[in-house]
Amino acid sequence: MNSAPSYTAVPVRHTLSRPPAPQASSSPEKPKEPFGAGVRAYVQRAFESGNQIDSVDPKIMQARLKSIISEAAEAGTMNTIDWYTYDLPQDFIKREMDEAMRNRAQNGPMTNMNTYGLLSSDGLSSLPSHARKRKSPEADLNGSEQQDGTPPWKKKTGMNGLGDRITGLSKTQERKQQKKNNTMQAHSMDVDPDVLEKRRQRFGRGTPEPSIYVNPRDDSSLPTGPVVGTCQTLEKNYFRLTAPPAPHTVRPLPILEKALDLVRKKWKKEHNYSYACDQLKSLRQDLTVQHIKSSFTVKVYELHARIALEMGDLGEYNQCQTQLRALYKSNMGGNPEEFVAYRILYFIYTSNRTGVNDVLADLTTADKQKPAVQHALQVRSALASGNYHKFFRLYDDAPFMGPYLLDMFVQRERLAAMAAICKAYKPDVGLAFLTQELAFHGEEGSEDDPEAGLRQCVDFLCQHKAEHLIEQKGGEGGEVRVLTGKASLMFENARAAAFRSVDIKGQI
Repeated sequence: MNSAPSYTAVPVRHTLSRPPAPQASSSPEKPKEPFGAGVRAYVQRAFESGNQIDSVDPKIMQARLKSIISEAAEAGTMNTIDWYTYDLPQDFIKREMDEAMRNRAQNGPMTNMNTYGLLSSDGLSSLPSHARKRKSPEADLNGSEQQDGTPPWKKKTGMNGLGDRITGLSKTQERKQQKKNNTMQAHSMDVDPDVLEKRRQRFGRGTPEPSIYVNPRDDSSLPTGPVVGTCQTLEKNYFRLTAPPAPHTVRPLPILEKALDLVRKKWKKEHNYSYACDQLKSLRQDLTVQHIKSSFTVKVYELHARIALEMGDLGEYNQCQTQLRALYKSNMGGNPEEFVAYRILYFIYTSNRTGVNDVLADLTTADKQKPAVQHALQVRSALASGNYHKFFRLYDDAPFMGPYLLDMFVQRERLAAMAAICKAYKPDVGLAFLTQELAFHGEEGSEDDPEAGLRQCVDFLCQHKAEHLIEQKGGEGGEVRVLTGKASLMFENARAAAFRSVDIKGQI
């Protein structure tokens, strides 16, 4: 008699596959149809910048793309459609819009509705959004998806959506998205459709309707080319143009040349800047409307720029400087060396380092050898390295009208130099030394007065509330000295305030 074995026999497992899970539903689930390379190429073509249409809203295009792919998946035609040549969703929308515009033009005011109103939020319906009833919460979910800028293949769109087969969302992301959609749906249920329509029109979602009013002015008769002037008057006031001028109000080139000579003579004789500026602006306007760009044009702008610099009118100077830069590039003659130097000094005054770098990049080797340009570059180098001694020596030797530009920021640099001197020279320094270092020479016409520079230096110190730091040592007739050890913080604060901002108008 055989005894029973002490173990239970188990059949050998030949594969690692899991047993099939029981189906939750008795009805068989429709198998997912795989997406091939053609669908991916179609989606990529739809989002290429070269295939975009300006009149088609990208959100409407994305909704139509999703609809096309979903309909093909449900119909089982994913592999039968030639996705490489299939019309893009924006092409479908554009044709519908064009058809709607044609119907609107044929039917007249009976179809007076905006173009985007003819398409629903999903790009399929032909009725305005406020004319349709909301049948289910799914419509709101679709609407909220359109407001999201995420491409359709990255969205959770259901069993047959493209997002499930490519990337998909985690359960946490899905719960957050569902919560967001429910919140947006709740808000959208409380908003009146008329309010939504007004909001859409206010933010440019609709196409403006054609005006029923007729423009009384016939723009087709306006001249499009240069005006040929016939005016023979030398002096003409400047008026801002709001329409092309009549030829009899514009002076031709020979008259403009005589007018420039007249302005130059009157400026030397009368020095009336209001008159000179008005006449020169009128000259520039007549040159512009006649499209005259020549050596005479350069003369007009150079004369106006010099006069504006002399009078401290940076607004007019900047306008002339900008035009001169373009004229010099066209080789119209003139004095580019002089005005390139002015441009560098101007950018130093405005503390525009980017502008200075742009000028340096445009300079050629020959330009850098010109004396005026060399001087401006040395000024820049001295200030960049903090060499105030070299700067004030260059201040005394500025060529052309450079001193007018240097005068605009010399006080600021004197404060910076005083801040450095108070740190280096302690406890005091001689007033005569300060006068020489900071280039005080007295007022114009006081060259014969040896103490004019000393008085100007004292005025500078008093302006910045340092009069109590000026002492005369050694009794009567002794040397006047400045207590720099006590003035360090005072001038450091004054220097920071001076460099904080530059208040000008008409900046380039």
